[in-house]
Amino acid sequence: MSTERVHFTKEKATMLATLYGRARDSMSADPILGDRTAEELIERIDYDFGRFRMHRGWTTGVALRARQLDAWAADFLGRDPAVTVLHLGCGLDSRVFRLDPPSGVRWYDVDYPDVIAVRHRLYPDREGYRMIGTSVTDVRWLERIPAERPALVVAEGLLMYLSEGDIEDLFRGIADRFPSGQLMFDAISRLGVRLQRFNRPVRAAGATFTWALDDARLLERWDRRIRLVTELPVLDLPGVERLPVGYRIPIRAMRLVPAFRRVGRLLRYEFSRPR
Repeated sequence: MSTERVHFTKEKATMLATLYGRARDSMSADPILGDRTAEELIERIDYDFGRFRMHRGWTTGVALRARQLDAWAADFLGRDPAVTVLHLGCGLDSRVFRLDPPSGVRWYDVDYPDVIAVRHRLYPDREGYRMIGTSVTDVRWLERIPAERPALVVAEGLLMYLSEGDIEDLFRGIADRFPSGQLMFDAISRLGVRLQRFNRPVRAAGATFTWALDDARLLERWDRRIRLVTELPVLDLPGVERLPVGYRIPIRAMRLVPAFRRVGRLLRYEFSRPR
């Protein structure tokens, strides 16, 4: 089997950390996500994954976050298979293969051209699946997507590295382009940005968090077509009890402090054109 040598730095390198976290979960005796593709990819990629020093607590957290976003996405796809999926900042995530949507779904994985070039060498083609190499903040790429269907937008581990202005323009552009849909992503608060020095994988990658979201209703103020549906603190993710005991004890205390409860959240919004 040939190997793929990669050299990504800063924000791009964090996708290797999350890939490694999903692979480590898959290799465990009782996996949460069970991403076998991630496990196979780290064997094919020539990279020093050990630099991230991801112990069980980190890998469990990565798997829980991905599993919840997968569940939300599967729920949306289960209602209507004739939709368009925009997986933003996809990195090397195998989400399209984990969810295995019907062929009628149009699925677009979007990331920088050099990331997509690696994906093309590592992932097979499948019906209804396309990759787009571009910065997600250059919203002109949306013009390449057929616009008549509802859209599901998934952004995992992405938005905290962008500017608020770019995120607002991106979500407005999506709401302009598609008749309806959902946005789902993870976000951190201003306290989370201040605490980023304790995030070992991010620090190892040399990345920097820039966008903080304290009030989940902010997107509704950006655009009246967008409505908050779900705000789920990562401290309350289903399966959080599977974290090592050294994590579970402080989590109980952090849940009692609103500022800590909002440090990390998964968010889901609906959008539609006014009638």
